[in-house]
Amino acid sequence: MIGHPKPSAPLANDPVRPTLDELIRLSQPAAGLSLARPTVRALQSGQYLSAFKGRGMEFDETRPYAQGDDVRNLDWRVTARTGKPHTKLFREERERPVFLTVDYRAAMFFATRGMFKSALAARLAALIAWSARRHGDRVGGQIFSEAGSTDFKPEHGHKAVLRLLKALVDQAAPAGCGLSEVALEEALTRLPRHARPGSLAFVFSDFRQLNAAGEAALSRLARHCDSVLAMIFDPLERTLPLGRHRYGYGGRDLVVNADPRTAAEHERRFKERYERVRRFANRHGLRFVSCSTLDDPLLILQRSGRLQPIHP
Repeated sequence: MIGHPKPSAPLANDPVRPTLDELIRLSQPAAGLSLARPTVRALQSGQYLSAFKGRGMEFDETRPYAQGDDVRNLDWRVTARTGKPHTKLFREERERPVFLTVDYRAAMFFATRGMFKSALAARLAALIAWSARRHGDRVGGQIFSEAGSTDFKPEHGHKAVLRLLKALVDQAAPAGCGLSEVALEEALTRLPRHARPGSLAFVFSDFRQLNAAGEAALSRLARHCDSVLAMIFDPLERTLPLGRHRYGYGGRDLVVNADPRTAAEHERRFKERYERVRRFANRHGLRFVSCSTLDDPLLILQRSGRLQPIHP
């Protein structure tokens, strides 16, 4: 559903569509962004202290499991084939690819308060991209919608970040064609091919129409990459106020009459989707980040770095 946000107070930035200048200016707050846990920190490539960095290693070889090996490094495929436990060995990387997947399907161009879900996704991606650039990592990604996908191979430097940010601005409009479920499935299926083992992969989406094929792709990704699912939602999606409401929808007005039964069913469906994504992430070792369109993007990432659970 495409809506027009009606924030309770004026926002400093455009709530509908970030400008390139604004996304470039996010390099300043990103410079002070620390996603490190307050107690356990691991020094990784590029001197990057981050809870999202994980091992910061590249797969080297597989050998039989030995007492004391980290069970998280078990090679389940070889273990299943041989019937004996095997573990993966990694070698240090000088840098780490950071891959950002941004959902620009039609439903992301919606908000009732704060900013469009698409605008929040773009700002979050920009902050991560600038932080990765500052710490010497390569930056790449994909922006997908019902109309297709634009892919960016992870590369070093200022130009790699600017190329991604420009696409986030240029493509910030609903495609208005194609199937939403297929678009998400195809983007997630491509993701394990784009993000090579050892990458840090973010997915910024509302995860509407997440199906079994999409979950299977994320499961494959989690085996080789440190992955983050950032679920973006508008407060209206979580709680539907009682009464009569009017929203913008594809250039038309959409009127909703919410009685207690309708509101309860609305809340149940959102919670079901939210919990499905959260539990899937926990089950497969992906990090889950909750992102409301009312939240400040920088605060979301600072809060997420402390790995505190967030519930709707």
